[in-house]
Amino acid sequence: MLKEAFSILSKRQVNFKCKLYKQHTWLTRTINIVQGIIMDNTRYYNNPFEDYPNPTAQQLINTNTKEINENYKETLYTCTKKLLDHLEEKKKHWISNDDCSVYTGSTGIAYVFYHYGKCFNEPTYIEKAAELLKACVSKFRGRREITFLTGIAGPLALYAIILHLQENKQESQNMITKLKSLSSLIMDIHSNLPNELLQGRVGYLFSLLFLNSHISPPPIEDKLIKQVIAIIIQSGNMYSASTKYKTPLMYAWHDSEYLGGAHGLGGILYILLQARQYLTQSQLENDINPALQFLQNLRYPSGNFPSSIGSNTDKLVHWCHGAPGMSMLFNLAYEIYKDEQYLKTALQCGEVIWKRGLLKRGYGICHGVAGNAYTFLCLFQQTKDVKHLYRACKFADWCMDYGTHQTRSPDRPFSLFEGLAGTIYFLIDMQNPSSAKFPGYTV
Repeated sequence: MLKEAFSILSKRQVNFKCKLYKQHTWLTRTINIVQGIIMDNTRYYNNPFEDYPNPTAQQLINTNTKEINENYKETLYTCTKKLLDHLEEKKKHWISNDDCSVYTGSTGIAYVFYHYGKCFNEPTYIEKAAELLKACVSKFRGRREITFLTGIAGPLALYAIILHLQENKQESQNMITKLKSLSSLIMDIHSNLPNELLQGRVGYLFSLLFLNSHISPPPIEDKLIKQVIAIIIQSGNMYSASTKYKTPLMYAWHDSEYLGGAHGLGGILYILLQARQYLTQSQLENDINPALQFLQNLRYPSGNFPSSIGSNTDKLVHWCHGAPGMSMLFNLAYEIYKDEQYLKTALQCGEVIWKRGLLKRGYGICHGVAGNAYTFLCLFQQTKDVKHLYRACKFADWCMDYGTHQTRSPDRPFSLFEGLAGTIYFLIDMQNPSSAKFPGYTV
């Protein structure tokens, strides 16, 4: 069924070519295909784009205002809407399964509908999101599925926010109460619950922070958030003490000490730093900052990061493993600690992604071009250097050629983190780059 869905998507890709503006020529596309054949043993295409500055950049960006030009923004909107329409046409392919997660299921689609409705003042899409979320919340059964991306916490948090927006305060509070009740599963330090973002305690912490950032006054009490933070740090202290590593925090998942955004130390530190208003000075200085320095020292000479402790193969440039997830972490670390080395690390990540970020795996958020492009938006927000905004635009150009540069179909070709929905989410964010946030990772 998935192969058939992807085949249909590929055959109709010509409908997604936005003719108002194209930086890709058919010659460039041909070169990309040839490069893909020649470099079949790699995971990425050679970047065909001229870097900034160059004479064509003004077609994309007003360098005086540091904003995207209106003509290019219109192109982005046109392509976004075409892709969104296609996603809705294929509803039977993503609504018929039992996956209700943000990561690869129906809640991820609802998240895109909500984001589109909010950004473009389209209440109909917020209603569609609410309908999907109502069904998703009722389907979850396993109480150990406690994270934002893969568990019940994501549907509960998103549904609570939309119900609050729709003035259904009582039902919104019911969702919040259910979310808070999951905290009992978090607090057992001796349980086998991991700490990582995708399936562990930090994924639950993100849900609490996300809810507080979207509802005013914040519905989650400081005490609960601090308790969750304390158990995450205590768990990291305990595991680190059992190892030889010179860091106060370390974590394992499936017997491997991962480092990236989805499963590892980098993602855990990023969510903790986003909760900095709830952290003590000791936690900031004695736990998190030394762990950042330890992690920073694990970089490859290229500026990329290993996927796990002991890995010596510099090949993954994904949000889940590698430089893209780390760029956001060290940007935020620089903002908090004012250490120039952290900003340097984030910028080096950007260079890695500009060179190796046009992935053959496609356009997704977890391990695709759209997710990698968020690095440039993050660097632009931090530095205000339009070079990074230009680079994000070129990755967006690549994504608007949806289906052209991909060697195989994602397992869930319409989902938020692996497929079409994630590309749509990124293209929506490109239309307001100063406020763009990586979904499920940046609060």
